[in-house]
Amino acid sequence: MYSTWSSAVLAVGLTPSFHRHISPAGEKLRQLCKSSYFSESSTKRRRSVALLASSSSGRILKIGENSEADKRLSLKDYFEQSEYLFRSDGGPPRWFSPLECASQLDDSPLLLSLPAIDGLGSMLTLHFQSLGKIFDIWCLHIPIDDRTPFPELVKGVVETIRSEHCHSPKRPIYLVAESFGGCLALAVASCCPDIDLLLVLANPATSFSKSQLQPLIPLLEIMPDISRFSVPYMLSFLADIPSKMVMGTLEERLPVQQTIGDITDASIALSSYLSVMADVLSTESLLWKLKMVKSASAYANSRLHAVKSETLVLSSGRDLLLPSVEEGERLQKVLPKCKVRTFNDSGHAFFLERTHDLVSILMGTSFYRRGAYHNYASDYIPPSPSEFRKIYESTSWLENATSPVVMSTIESGKIVRGLAGIPKEGPVLYVGNHMMLGLELAPLVTRFMVERDILLRGMAHPLMFTKLKEGNLPDVSSFDYVRVMGAVPVSATNFYRLFSVNSHILLYPGGVREALHRKGEEYKLFWPEQSEFIRMAARFGAKIIPFGAVGEDDIFQLLLDYNDQAKIPFLKSFYEELSKEAVNLRSDSTGEVTNQEQHMPVLLPKLPGRFYYLFGKPIGTAGRKQELKSKEKSHELYLEVQTEVERCLGYLKEKRKYDPYRNIVQRLAFQARHGLESEIPTFEH
Repeated sequence: MYSTWSSAVLAVGLTPSFHRHISPAGEKLRQLCKSSYFSESSTKRRRSVALLASSSSGRILKIGENSEADKRLSLKDYFEQSEYLFRSDGGPPRWFSPLECASQLDDSPLLLSLPAIDGLGSMLTLHFQSLGKIFDIWCLHIPIDDRTPFPELVKGVVETIRSEHCHSPKRPIYLVAESFGGCLALAVASCCPDIDLLLVLANPATSFSKSQLQPLIPLLEIMPDISRFSVPYMLSFLADIPSKMVMGTLEERLPVQQTIGDITDASIALSSYLSVMADVLSTESLLWKLKMVKSASAYANSRLHAVKSETLVLSSGRDLLLPSVEEGERLQKVLPKCKVRTFNDSGHAFFLERTHDLVSILMGTSFYRRGAYHNYASDYIPPSPSEFRKIYESTSWLENATSPVVMSTIESGKIVRGLAGIPKEGPVLYVGNHMMLGLELAPLVTRFMVERDILLRGMAHPLMFTKLKEGNLPDVSSFDYVRVMGAVPVSATNFYRLFSVNSHILLYPGGVREALHRKGEEYKLFWPEQSEFIRMAARFGAKIIPFGAVGEDDIFQLLLDYNDQAKIPFLKSFYEELSKEAVNLRSDSTGEVTNQEQHMPVLLPKLPGRFYYLFGKPIGTAGRKQELKSKEKSHELYLEVQTEVERCLGYLKEKRKYDPYRNIVQRLAFQARHGLESEIPTFEH
């Protein structure tokens, strides 16, 4: 049966109006010439992405480009595409590659999307455009009347993987799956331990034995007529699709009239989709699919011990069909390279929720790579506008409370308000001081994005990426948003990689010691005695911009620092164990910077004052590579940078005394008179 898998390829342009362009599918597709789509190299296929193979006989179809390529697709598009696929011709399972997924990267990994219980293969519709920029995507479609046994499905996918691996042996292959597809992905991975596979599994049906769908099997056997109308609607509501449809539209924040129109259009599309499903999905087909999921679950569970692939499990807290949270925890214990992310407000149909952006999830979990190993520089994709907005809104309370004043120094040496003195082109290295708990970071990073469209790649403590052992430190998942915004573990290798791609890099030499300083140490620098970044910056001719940030003493008072808490025996022991969970970055250094005890200071909030930032004049290193190879010369420049940071701090601490709007009461009064969006004045500079 699977001799046809290599040429049985359905690759159609899934545009919102596609089902109207091709109908009925079989007749149109049979009129076209033959093509061996899978026998071509990936590069050749990508160069002619508008010519895509179709139908089980591998025929060619040319579909017009989507005129709304830059607009993220919606549930309405999913319903329309799924309705077409429900009506598609019979034949064996086949792959299709949507036109929205025309990859823009020459070395894109292959992504094989494995379908849920419906077999349609369109579950990633809402993500096609963003994923298509960084992946070569093929989706598996299993026609509604197909009766291919599960072991044969596994065999077919394995054959595809091995064929593609032969074409590009160094290219990783991703299996992205939901529900039933999760069982298929795990079964396939168990057969390919020698191939670099990465699995992304949303609510995998390996827990089907505990599913709410189990009772449907005997019920359908004794009451066959129940499936025609009841089951499609029941499954829709159990998957929470109607509410997600409404919430997804509301989150777009469109004008009221357009929002109502979009919800109406989506409701009509959903009604049509359910009607087609009820019309096409016979009792026999539904029974077959449910029994298929049951057997697939047992099959996959019996082979979990053979799965060696890196795995990312996405678990929904409100999955009404499967106990997905518990299953994610179980798989994490069983699989050797498994990460789990739990989304408490999500339902079973995870990929159909507009609140999720799969590319951002992959960036946040450091799960995207184009080679054998993850490269924090070249494998990074910046957040989409919607993802940035979501992160910005989650931290905007701090900016609203502190009304930051940001100043920079232009070429003449004059200090101006705003970031006019910041170079647009990299590489640029920003070197400054941490306030308590790094509170200056969020307003700083978002201001660079909003005002200059510059993404600061922060050199972050490794505890945000990995833990030496499990314990009481926050789980690394707590820092996913930091990785989405481009943070990388601080290391010489990552420094080199970021400089090599002309990044804007944010560095805090004082690190943990400054972010968890003691009483009376506000705005005191705790830098290593030796330079750590000067020669690397000179190697790439980077500009170095010293900066200072003040304001922590205006928003809280430090009541209990580490020295106070260490006097309590059980707290001292607790913090000692806590520190053992994280990497000590300064083990080879001397001085106060080596004291990096992990602890939580006790803070007393104040009526919010104001944050102030000052970026000094850029210090050029271009043409100084040979000069700065000298330890003496590089150390002189290191001290110059340190002195400039201290000068910025002194300037801000002195000048803020003359800011009439330093207190939040005065700022609120100003905004009441001039509007919330008006820029609040500050001291003269």
